[in-house]
Amino acid sequence: MFKALGNPVRFEIMKFLVTHPGSITGDIVDYLPIAQSTTSQHLTVLREAGWIEGVVEGPAVNYRLNEKAIRWFRSMVNLNF
Repeated sequence: MFKALGNPVRFEIMKFLVTHPGSITGDIVDYLPIAQSTTSQHLTVLREAGWIEGVVEGPAVNYRLNEKAIRWFRSMVNLNF
């Protein structure tokens, strides 16, 4: 999961989905200066890592953060050393 966030484009996608849940690939392409195919590859990596979920609605996939993964991440980051 951490490796997936190490890429700056994927990190930007995550930031975008925080404020734009339910976005489709085209929304993310409009936000980022990269091709749709590249965006789709980054979304696949984030989905496989567990960071996002894709909900099929008609011909489109709406992406949102995986709240369970976000809670886990927060618990790991907030450890008291």
